[in-house]
Amino acid sequence: MITFLRSKLLRYFIFCSVALVLVLLCLFWRSSTSKLPSRRLVTLEDELYKVISSSTYRYSLNQPELCEGREPFLVFMIPVTGEDSESRAAIRKTWGRDNVVPGVDIARLFFIGQPREPKPQPEEYLQKESSEYGDIIQMNFLDTYQNLTIKTMMIMNWLATYCPSARYGMKVDADIFVNVPYLVRYLQNQGKSSERDYITGSVINDGHPRRNQHSKWYLSEDVYPESLFPPYVSGAGYVFSIDVAKKISWASRFVRPIPMEDVYVGLCLHFLDVHPVFCRTFFPYRNLFEIRHLEYDKCTYAQRIIVTGFTPSQLLNIWQHFQNDRSSC
Repeated sequence: MITFLRSKLLRYFIFCSVALVLVLLCLFWRSSTSKLPSRRLVTLEDELYKVISSSTYRYSLNQPELCEGREPFLVFMIPVTGEDSESRAAIRKTWGRDNVVPGVDIARLFFIGQPREPKPQPEEYLQKESSEYGDIIQMNFLDTYQNLTIKTMMIMNWLATYCPSARYGMKVDADIFVNVPYLVRYLQNQGKSSERDYITGSVINDGHPRRNQHSKWYLSEDVYPESLFPPYVSGAGYVFSIDVAKKISWASRFVRPIPMEDVYVGLCLHFLDVHPVFCRTFFPYRNLFEIRHLEYDKCTYAQRIIVTGFTPSQLLNIWQHFQNDRSSC
């Protein structure tokens, strides 16, 4: 009898404990979500929307026929500056080279703004490079850190306009090592779950605005009054189903622009009620979109999709070694 009562009391205690935890989690969720922007369908004022509207800018270089007659599995969209020719050359010889994964159609594009000070000779080189490789897109906004949000929105708009036949897009920085075979296998293994409303990378769940005016990431309360950011993927590199490009472009009509491109994409996702997926493994734990710089080790890199922080010469050296005998890992 005593044993029965103890067992009953134990079950009751466990039930009450679980119920309390659920209540606390619910209260925490409500408290957190109350600090995020609303999803009300309120159109931006024209002057604000002009900042990120594709109709504000024009192409000086474009590749509108890139996806005609083809259905790329993946399109790399790489933001660079016009002067960064070494990075473009290194990417073309490494993870961005043609036929990097045999039998899988992968396209590559470099997205460029205008330099602060016009330099006629580099512009001529850029046009020649564009004619030779067919992978450069340039628009007439200034290439500055503050304009990365504009550049990212133009990337999304370009994909939605000129390459809706692709399956996935990937926005990836130029100083990144990309393990493309692993990435392709990973996406192929996702099946139907990644066909729509899908975006993955290294997810930041605890971001908040910096109110220090001396911070590189300063946001005033006038621009962003909320105390938390919705979950967003690190701008170093992230992958999304192609429908997300069009949806983010549409959402930008209602989401006030801020000069932090990855957070802004997260704000658009929040408005759309699309939830980014953290690309990781648990046993053992690995962030597959590694946003730290890791010292090169072939087997470590073979188990990641991206690693950050490389000069063009480092990328070339690492890639050559990485291609040799990966089967030993």
